[in-house]
Amino acid sequence: MSTATPLHATVVWPLTIFYDASCPLCREEMHALKAWDRDDRLRLRDASAAGFDDARCRAAGVGVPDLMRLIHAVDGAGRWYRGVPVFELAYGAAGLRSLERWFGSRRLRPLWDRLYPWIARFRQPLSKLRLNRAYGAWVRAAARRAERQAVACHDGRCELPPPDRR
Repeated sequence: MSTATPLHATVVWPLTIFYDASCPLCREEMHALKAWDRDDRLRLRDASAAGFDDARCRAAGVGVPDLMRLIHAVDGAGRWYRGVPVFELAYGAAGLRSLERWFGSRRLRPLWDRLYPWIARFRQPLSKLRLNRAYGAWVRAAARRAERQAVACHDGRCELPPPDRR
């Protein structure tokens, strides 16, 4: 059994995510995450915007080329995250625990760490294949599952919903 602290346990919210809003795949994912961010933990910043400038990025020496190469985020304590850990944190912040675990899996992390830079590099052509729509549907399905599995609390009493019998 692992005793490692989950990544989200060390984050100071809010988490500001710098992403490429000119990319339909990126935009779909980030806006879907923000839509499920019930605790307002996520801040989205479009690094592709003309004249983009951010004091935290300048102070950390993170330039627009860096932000456009891989997704970056900074938490409320000024800690920076790059690549796959950003997705793990963002999905957790949005309450999509199954996807948080998927991106944070020790077994799968080597695959994600190799695959994500390729996806980031080819994100625009991948978007032309309309993968953003499929990805958006996947996130919405995960959100529906998370909603069904959420703890329901009424009058100070909390109960788990009945198990899904599919």
